[in-house]
Amino acid sequence: MTITQRSSTELAEHEAPVDDLGLGAKRRRAVLWTLGLLALLVISVVTSVGAGAVAVPPGETARIAAFHLLGTGEQTWTMARDAIVWDVRMPRALLAVGVGAGLSVCGMALQAMVRNVLADPYLLGVNSGASSGAAAAILFGAGAGAGAHALPASAFLGALAASMLVLLVARSGGRVTSLRLLLAGVAVGYALYAVTSFLIFASDSAEGSRSVLFWLLGSLSLAAWGAPLAIVFVVVAITVLGLAWFGRRLDALAIGDETAQTLGIRPDRFRVQLLLLVALCIGVVVSASGSIGFVGLVIPHLARRVVGSAHRHAIPVAALMGAIFLLWADLVSRTILAPQEIPLGILTSLVGAPFLLILIRRMHVSST
Repeated sequence: MTITQRSSTELAEHEAPVDDLGLGAKRRRAVLWTLGLLALLVISVVTSVGAGAVAVPPGETARIAAFHLLGTGEQTWTMARDAIVWDVRMPRALLAVGVGAGLSVCGMALQAMVRNVLADPYLLGVNSGASSGAAAAILFGAGAGAGAHALPASAFLGALAASMLVLLVARSGGRVTSLRLLLAGVAVGYALYAVTSFLIFASDSAEGSRSVLFWLLGSLSLAAWGAPLAIVFVVVAITVLGLAWFGRRLDALAIGDETAQTLGIRPDRFRVQLLLLVALCIGVVVSASGSIGFVGLVIPHLARRVVGSAHRHAIPVAALMGAIFLLWADLVSRTILAPQEIPLGILTSLVGAPFLLILIRRMHVSST
């Protein structure tokens, strides 16, 4: 068997899920999961928007949303409920959808890019860069000229600077390999985490320090109608479509550089392209919601388990799963101890940490 034939065989095996489904059956399975998750996403949005200190029935929530989106129906609800549903809770729910989808697909792309099933968006150090930018804005007024957008703008610039630094460090030794990206991301992440800690220590504002710590654990409390929410959705949509379009290349890269090269793919150049796309998405998402861990680690594994490892099928499923997961996590975070709000990172860690332990245990069992 030639190298090309062997690579094609490996790629086909990589795309196959745990069961022996044919190509047509795998496609139907992915379509059914996508449609089912879309329906569940709509139900989750309506439930999340209606729940809270002032409960709004699902039917009334749907009518309010239809009234604003489509201009249909007659307004029979109070202005207070209209403001609660449309102005307060709907932007927050939509931001949860965008953030969950973005973190999930970026985690899946990173796992293929560095060939490590334990990779997630924290790996690139982009989260740490965004945190440093946000801390500078909250504690020392960086980006004050941006007005109300100072915090997300500073966080995004920090994320962009971190991603560029990771790329420069990874390229300093020649080719951008999986190992170089992994080590560069870890090094830059730790360095920027130290910068954030120093900024908190150097500040004499106790209230500002509490705000930074809350933001570091993730929160959707800044959600509102406007440009930041629209930017999150546009960037996440581009990322999801782009990664799905690169599905076959991601499959080859996940198998190994040799396989990618025999299929006409330049692994180092493709990794740079992926890094730029993923860093842009993570930077925008983190600048809007803070650092939310484990979503990009847990969801990709669940998506592969239900539709297989082929990225053109798994990417859309991961996006929908991540959106649904973060919607429910946010619902719990703002209602379980109402009127206090629990940072999202605490809840996602409570789910993600046991999952990580189970994954490590399975990896140990399969290797023995």
